[in-house]
Amino acid sequence: MKLHRSLIQAVGNALQQIFVEGIYADKAVERMLKQNSRWGSRDRRFIAETTYEMVRWWRYICETYAASYSHEYKIETLNNTSHFLKLFATWHLLKGFELPDWEEFNSIDKNKILKNAIQIKLIRKYRESIPDWLDDIGVKQLGEKVWENELQELNKEAQVVLRVNTLKIKTEELRTKLLEQNIEVSSIANASTIWDDIKKNTLIIKRQNLHQMKEYKEGLFEIQDAASQLIATFLQLNEGLTVVDACAGAGGKSLQIAAIMKNKGKIISMDIEDRKLVELKKRAARAGISIIQTELISKDSIQKLKNTADRLLLDVPCSGLGILRRNPDAKWKLNLDFIEKIKIIQQNIISNYSAILKPGGIMVYATCSILPSENQDQVEQFLSIKTGEFKFIADRKVLPSDGFDGFYMAAIQKL
Repeated sequence: MKLHRSLIQAVGNALQQIFVEGIYADKAVERMLKQNSRWGSRDRRFIAETTYEMVRWWRYICETYAASYSHEYKIETLNNTSHFLKLFATWHLLKGFELPDWEEFNSIDKNKILKNAIQIKLIRKYRESIPDWLDDIGVKQLGEKVWENELQELNKEAQVVLRVNTLKIKTEELRTKLLEQNIEVSSIANASTIWDDIKKNTLIIKRQNLHQMKEYKEGLFEIQDAASQLIATFLQLNEGLTVVDACAGAGGKSLQIAAIMKNKGKIISMDIEDRKLVELKKRAARAGISIIQTELISKDSIQKLKNTADRLLLDVPCSGLGILRRNPDAKWKLNLDFIEKIKIIQQNIISNYSAILKPGGIMVYATCSILPSENQDQVEQFLSIKTGEFKFIADRKVLPSDGFDGFYMAAIQKL
């Protein structure tokens, strides 16, 4: 594998932005790729994939290097490109490649790196590359065996999943269009019955720049993980309902709800950030959806919508531990204090926004976390407070070991 200095420098610069400047990985990579228009698709893919891989395995890389060169390495002193180049060299060796004869790598001892890596891998928090606090909370809430298994899954690369927009095209028609472009296409192969509700309108493809594709621009599909798609099916949707998506973001689930309802009824998509709702409007127009109304959340929103919704989706803010495959830098930005604060926010949302639901209506509380403290525990707390007002219908937890992202969803009916 031939290395090019400019590409390694770009990876080092991206890592510095992520770990020193606190920039999110996707933004750091986007910045780097914009800096040189002469980079071809292979170069750009190398920069993006290498950066994400190193972020994913950051602690494993750092601890291996530290064990080999403890006299010159401290995590808190990572402040220049030379440090990141040495960590890249470590990662490159750990992957089984040889280093080029560059001056920057003269101090790297391959045998020492590989020998120390064997010892580092014996410790789970290093081997699976997570902070101490996260390892502790995972074991406490999920048990050692489950946690170990899910960590391994979370360190795999996420699949690229398309939700076919059935308002515009049939699944087999889209499959044919993609195959004609030599794009590898497959369906959900997992035998579990949990995927039955969505698999017929879901395609899995190899990673590529989907946003530039004609089919994407025409609104024939959305990029949406299979586990995320299960949430809308939990709402028990029919045509003509009034649905409130109270934490809509850029609206992926609102778009899916509209497709399931065949663009008949009313969807009110709410969020605290106007820019996300602007993006949702663009996506809805592209998808040919006319039943979505957007609303910027204000202090009057709940009162204005009280007792109006047949269905209510609360896809609440969470730790995001179920989607670390997609956002590996999140584990380096999260902390226990954040999780404790987000649990308070979650309980406030479910307690306050449940007033939007009509009697007899159904709401779904959902997170992209795998921690029971953000999931089952929150639902139980809500129901204990609202005894006699709401009843539990069913819940489902989807773990990364099920093949896709980790999600939780609970259906609750207002009495």
